[in-house]
Amino acid sequence: QVQLVESGGGLVQAGGSLRLSCAASGRTFSSYAMGWFRQAPGKEREFVAAISSSGISTYYADSVKGRFTISRDNAKNTVYLQMNSLKPEDTAVYSCAEDPWLTAQAMGVRGRVPTFWGQGTQVTVSS
Repeated sequence: QVQLVESGGGLVQAGGSLRLSCAASGRTFSSYAMGWFRQAPGKEREFVAAISSSGISTYYADSVKGRFTISRDNAKNTVYLQMNSLKPEDTAVYSCAEDPWLTAQAMGVRGRVPTFWGQGTQVTVSS
C-alpha cells in the first residue's frame, strides 16, 4: 500500500520561503515520477510541479516557474518542494502524488490525475 505523508507547511509572509517534504513508503520510490499539486479554497486542484523517477527531468506550472524547485532524494524516499518568493495567491493545501503509469510530464497535463495522494499540508502566505 502506497503511503505519502507531507510536512513543512505553515504561515509565512509574502516574499518568504518554505520547503515542503513528502515521505513515501509502500513501493519502490525510485521507480516512479512524483508530483506536487495544490488546491485553494473555492478553486480546482492544480498542478504545481513534477519530477521524473531519476530526478533529471522537472516540470512546473507557469505560475511557479522561477520561484519553486522540486527535487527528490531516492535514498530517503522523499520528494521536496522548495518555495521561494511566496505570494498570497500561493495559499493552498499542497499535496504530493504518485502514479505508476504517469510520467512527470504527463502529471502536468490537465485531466491526468495521479492515483495515490498524500493528505496535504496547508500553506498560508500573508500579505
